[in-house]
Amino acid sequence: MEQYIGCDAHRRYSVFVSMDEKGNISKPVRVEHERREIRGFLRRLPPGTPVAVEATGSWYWLVDEIEAAGLEPRLAQPFAARRMLGGGAKTDAIDARALATLLRNGTLPESWIPSSELRDLRNLMRTRLGMREYQSGIKNRVVAAVNRYGLREPDDDHDLFRGKGRVRLAVYLGQLPPHTREGAIREWALVDELEHQIDGLEVRLKELLRPSSGAQRLKTLPGVGEILGATIYLEIGAITRFPCAQHLASYAGLVPVVHSSGGKTFHGPSSKRSNHYLRWAFVEAANAIVCHRKKHPDWHATRLYERLRAAKGHQKAAVAVARHLAESAWWILAKGQSYRAPQPAARVVSSSSNG
Repeated sequence: MEQYIGCDAHRRYSVFVSMDEKGNISKPVRVEHERREIRGFLRRLPPGTPVAVEATGSWYWLVDEIEAAGLEPRLAQPFAARRMLGGGAKTDAIDARALATLLRNGTLPESWIPSSELRDLRNLMRTRLGMREYQSGIKNRVVAAVNRYGLREPDDDHDLFRGKGRVRLAVYLGQLPPHTREGAIREWALVDELEHQIDGLEVRLKELLRPSSGAQRLKTLPGVGEILGATIYLEIGAITRFPCAQHLASYAGLVPVVHSSGGKTFHGPSSKRSNHYLRWAFVEAANAIVCHRKKHPDWHATRLYERLRAAKGHQKAAVAVARHLAESAWWILAKGQSYRAPQPAARVVSSSSNG
């Protein structure tokens, strides 16, 4: 008889509950996260048995162990699963039984499971993004120290960490009080060290992704270069999991939430339950288009931004451009073609005007 297994995973242990086709439930089994113990338990289960695990915490290794045991891992969307189950008592056994029930009923809200190779490569890209975020925070601290003492010239709009700006920054830091100056100099050294590490990661990522035609085609998108193209490619993964371009845009958090009731429709902000890395990449590309729109006034994305900015303001217009890029990325990967801007609809000429 076919079995359906729910797994409520924690950092140190997991609780498993098995349910058969008739809904009969086994006694909950707690398994400690010691590799020999978890492997022994999983290998005693019938091969091919589906096992539902929530996509929280450290699920990577657990999914790998489930696959290695010849079982079929199913990754549940935590928020959607809890919403479907409603309130009530909450224990490890109840949560595991609930996952098994959803699995048996065919209603488990599933997340796509990337291959172990893709997960590993994604981590390299996300490390690069994390380092860039740390670096930005440290830069802001150094600039804040200069600003607190009113040392920066009002018309100085240089990047203080590149080119001639570094000379200006050295002058500013030299005028700071001694202890503040020491702290700022140490932070500047961290900025440079992080830049060195980021450069090394970028070189490695380019080597790894150069053979990928999909990653190369994504660079034909306006505002998308080597890093953004690689980020988009890795975060999307298998394009076949998105049935249409709008689904990809929604996954990237670029589609507004719609509330409709009583004949009235309200478009709210985009959902926060999205792939944040993918959203960042598309918004970053949209901002690059906005910054350089005077150089490319004929781009479709530029015209889209200018038209919507007049009616809805900068932020909504930029997000609309990011959504256009996301939907275009779907077509690029699904059809295996480079970016092509939407063409204006052909004008229909009436027969009376041809006389």
